[in-house]
Amino acid sequence: MDRELIPNIQVDLKRKMVLVSGPRQAGKTTLAKMLADNVEYFNYDNPDDHLLLKEKSWKRKTDLLILDELHKMKNWKSWLKGVYDTEGIHPPIIVTGSARMDIFRKMGDSMAGRYFHYTLHPFTLKELKGKLDADKAFHLLLSISGFPEPFLTEDLTFYKRWKRTHLDIILRQDLLDFETVRNIKSIEILVSLLKKRVGSQISYRSLARDLDCDPKTVKRWLEILENLYVIFKVSPFHRNVARSLLKEPKYYFFDTGQVEGDNGAKMENVIAASLLRECHFLRDTKGTEAELYYLRTKDGREVDFLIVLDDRPTLMIESKWKSDNVSPGLNHFKKHFPEVKRIQLTYNLAHEKQYPDNLFVLDAVPWLTDMPISE
Repeated sequence: MDRELIPNIQVDLKRKMVLVSGPRQAGKTTLAKMLADNVEYFNYDNPDDHLLLKEKSWKRKTDLLILDELHKMKNWKSWLKGVYDTEGIHPPIIVTGSARMDIFRKMGDSMAGRYFHYTLHPFTLKELKGKLDADKAFHLLLSISGFPEPFLTEDLTFYKRWKRTHLDIILRQDLLDFETVRNIKSIEILVSLLKKRVGSQISYRSLARDLDCDPKTVKRWLEILENLYVIFKVSPFHRNVARSLLKEPKYYFFDTGQVEGDNGAKMENVIAASLLRECHFLRDTKGTEAELYYLRTKDGREVDFLIVLDDRPTLMIESKWKSDNVSPGLNHFKKHFPEVKRIQLTYNLAHEKQYPDNLFVLDAVPWLTDMPISE
């Protein structure tokens, strides 16, 4: 199945190197191999490829050079900068990896001006538009996730087996790039705790008590899980809002099938993952500064998501599984953001509503399929 990023990457490869990061098994290698017919592929996880990369002994007449998991090479950025400065993009170069390369990019020499970066997410309803019935796809995202291999099987039993090995590979192999082995069991327990708290504000101190460690350690472990694309953080938005806002973040899973909760929690995670993917798409393809936040006060008034484009709050979104009653939070935060469009997304809504004050109650599946967050 073609991925939406392919046309943009093909254009950029004619001008610069391209770096593609994203969750393990989101389809980065498959995408890269779809970009050209004649490719040279090297994976740094394969010891046989280490010497070949050190010697730089790839075919120069290939259509595309794919370097997978290169960030695991010591001083990889200096090495890659040397290749680019010496040989340019002959052949074109794409670098893929299952960890956040923006973290690794902060190490060593700068590669400024030499690359464009993309984040590849699992499937969302927008990317699946026209390829699968939208309602069927939505339920697959709730139960099986949007990772290509299990999603395309449409087999819940296969997914349950897949997700055990998927997470185990991340925690038993990729995690070693960040943390010592003795902490893996505690991080596994942390992941299990987060599965039950999707959509809730997370207290580092509370998690530290559960794990019998200090809050700074919990925060570091959460950052590692973010860097490995297991979870992503949605922080509260503060600017121009009363100081009564809570500061605790919320965490969601890239693997939406990991959520342990009711359909409301699962749907909120699907919406969060879809919004984050669209923010990254706007950033990577158009250069738009797109950020995802949430709003909540100490007295419990909340809006699940706030989209901020180029430092301008643009869209409030509330997720509701089976209710068309307008959330009080959408009305409360209107006074802080009078010009911001407010949307409540409800599954299988019988009748959509539009109010005169820029408030909408919409059917979730069609809206997620079009994803008009920049309108």
